[in-house]
Amino acid sequence: MSAGRLRSAALRELLGRLARRQIRLVEVETPTASPFATSLLFDYVGAFLYEGDSPLAERRAAALSLDSTLLAELLGRVELRELLDADVIDQAELELQRLVPERRARDAEGVADLLRLLGPLTDSELRERSTDDPGPWLADLSAQRRVLQVSYAGEKWWAAIEDASRLRDALGVPLPIGVPTAFVEPLADPLGDLVARHARTHGPFTTAAVGARFGLGTAVVESVLQRLADDKRVTSGEFRPGATGAEWCDSEVLRRLRRRSLAAARHEVEPVSTATLGRFLPDWHHLGRGPGASALYGLDGVAAVAEQIAGVPLPASALEPLILAPRVRDYSPAMLDELTSNGEIVWSGAARSRGRTAGSRCIPQTWPPPHSHPPTTSR
Repeated sequence: MSAGRLRSAALRELLGRLARRQIRLVEVETPTASPFATSLLFDYVGAFLYEGDSPLAERRAAALSLDSTLLAELLGRVELRELLDADVIDQAELELQRLVPERRARDAEGVADLLRLLGPLTDSELRERSTDDPGPWLADLSAQRRVLQVSYAGEKWWAAIEDASRLRDALGVPLPIGVPTAFVEPLADPLGDLVARHARTHGPFTTAAVGARFGLGTAVVESVLQRLADDKRVTSGEFRPGATGAEWCDSEVLRRLRRRSLAAARHEVEPVSTATLGRFLPDWHHLGRGPGASALYGLDGVAAVAEQIAGVPLPASALEPLILAPRVRDYSPAMLDELTSNGEIVWSGAARSRGRTAGSRCIPQTWPPPHSHPPTTSR
């Protein structure tokens, strides 16, 4: 019996056992794809991953658009530090910390929201996040028993009354007399709540930063973060460009950073207008004559022009009067002869062109080719 018939018979047998309720079908949602589905994803991604030689911004956009878990399985450990945009991270953190002007507190209710959403804050931190002096607002909220002032980690903090039991049970903070009974009831995971809120309101952070914030040892913070990572609430990796070592980031915050970095990368590769291209090309070819325009001189200038037009077929009669002379201010034929004689520039003949004899077209190119190391011959 052929292999195809064997598979068909096995499939009929399996479906028959399902119909006779000898096999139970259970739906399971897994965090990663099954081995069968992973192989299909590998084939799909591998077909387009290395397609073409695209610029850096396009490669970053392509990598950010892929699933990070699948990308890591394809290429090994892939850190987002090389993909995330530093400006995007800084702007997102300002927004999360309510430091942008439109998110600052404008009254007592705004201060109460700050303490409830961001956690305990010092006087200076509250002033940074308020449009006016928050002192009178804090006094009003304290009189209403909606906020309280506590001390830990060598600082005095203002905290929302809802955090009373968290601060007491997680950090050992003594509570002032008069806290309502409803806010001193024990909670299931007070330290986990504080660390998770810190992650939700910050960009990528280190274990040491959380420990310094709450006056805790790194081992204690590490165990809490690992527990949150097991629940998929935070993610470990290397995220912030220019930083070193492992970091943590809230899963939702990381998704936001990926989306915004992807948008920024796509914006970088958007085509410019024809007017912008028209302004760029003359200066890039060193043809500008206005103030601030780049200019080329001497042997180095001729070599730079030859490298820029390497591999482009040009009529030999047009090379000096139309290409080199307008770009190199003090050009003379002796410069081209010198670079050719010492081997820094070589010439290759091109095919016959219409109305011209064979050999009247040539290809200037630097030697060694542009992708190799530059020559060491002194000029």
